[in-house]
Amino acid sequence: MNEALKQAQIAFESDEIPVGAVIVSKNRIIARAHNQTELLTDVTAHAELLAITAAANYLGAKYLTDCKLYVTLEPCAMCAGALYWSQISEVHFAASDPKRGFVTHNSNLLHPKTKIQSGTLGAQAESLLLKFFEKLRK
Repeated sequence: MNEALKQAQIAFESDEIPVGAVIVSKNRIIARAHNQTELLTDVTAHAELLAITAAANYLGAKYLTDCKLYVTLEPCAMCAGALYWSQISEVHFAASDPKRGFVTHNSNLLHPKTKIQSGTLGAQAESLLLKFFEKLRK
């Protein structure tokens, strides 16, 4: 999760909503990403989706059945859908997203075999998000 927080910091410094993600396979990071919706002028350029694409390209496969996602914010419904189709084995998220997170809307959006863990380094991820939105309001 520390590596995902580093990606979130990169997003913060680029004036993107500070969400970072990494995907791990066999205890090795195979993909890193952060939100790039502003840079790419693409509302789908969420950290999770960019990480899924990078991991699939790295593995040369569309399924991520032996992979774990570490992301600083609970995935939205769109990202949860992509995680479902990728068949990722585990999703670890730091901060909950009570407004747009997939758990709030439907915790069954992930593949039935996907394990979920939340809260790891949640305070740090939440702090960065709050700092970003405070800066945005000024």
